[in-house]
Amino acid sequence: MFNLNNITKVFKSDLLVDPFVALNNVSFGVPEGAMVGFLGANGAGKTTSLKIVLDFIRPTSGEVSFSPTLGTSREEVRRNIGFLPERPYFYQHLTGTEFACFMGELSGLTRKDVLAKILPLAKRFRLDHAINRELRTYSKGMLQRIGFLVTLLHEPKLILLDEPLSGLDPVGRKELKDIMAEIKREGRTVFFSTHIVSDVEEICDRVVFLNKGELSYDGPVKPLLDKHMTQIWRILIPDMTNFSSSFVANRRNLGAGIEQLEVESAHKDLVVKQIVSEGISIIGIEQEKIRLEEIFYKTGKA
Repeated sequence: MFNLNNITKVFKSDLLVDPFVALNNVSFGVPEGAMVGFLGANGAGKTTSLKIVLDFIRPTSGEVSFSPTLGTSREEVRRNIGFLPERPYFYQHLTGTEFACFMGELSGLTRKDVLAKILPLAKRFRLDHAINRELRTYSKGMLQRIGFLVTLLHEPKLILLDEPLSGLDPVGRKELKDIMAEIKREGRTVFFSTHIVSDVEEICDRVVFLNKGELSYDGPVKPLLDKHMTQIWRILIPDMTNFSSSFVANRRNLGAGIEQLEVESAHKDLVVKQIVSEGISIIGIEQEKIRLEEIFYKTGKA
């Protein structure tokens, strides 16, 4: 859908301060129809990258290229992009419907077009009960949803979201993630920045990770997790069995009558056979999984 090709962005403030390199020779691609998470700590260069993709700022060197699917001119490409900034501005005394009409007209839609779309979208975003209320009465989560709603009004092929889940409670985060997944299933491309790794692990096909303005990883999520899979297996058994084995590396009582045994991969089958031979039930068994957060933020690279 789009590619960043050797992008470098240097900010120069004044003669007395050294230039700041926000992005250093960054290249990555976002394929059509994918859900891609854009990870990095605050200050890693995520928002700068999005601004360059949107042509809000220009790179010091390098270029952004777009698929012909989005259009052959800059104007056509822009019409096929929906963007939700990290801190959108909401006109507090407009109703949800009035705000949607205003934003829709900026995207080239008529008021009639917007009014035909607003109610189905409001139901989808669970805003139909408040769509005719002034925005000053909306909660943080409701404002985030109306911002997302107007991003979709003109049916963009590429959706760019800057920290769309930041500051939301767990329920609000779950609702927006469900909508993002629905949009992806419709065949549209979603690229969103976040510093919350679990969100990416939960819903994304691919992940791009920036570390201090440099690319650390660009690729699928699952192979990355598989590559860093640990050699520890967790076996759950009843906690009143007095089971003993020299191959058990660690054990822990989980409560509710369950004990967890940790066993290295090389000894897993031996321990399982021993448990079964002693007539003990196995409640569950699974390989320990390392999370993306551990991979990226503890090692700093993939």
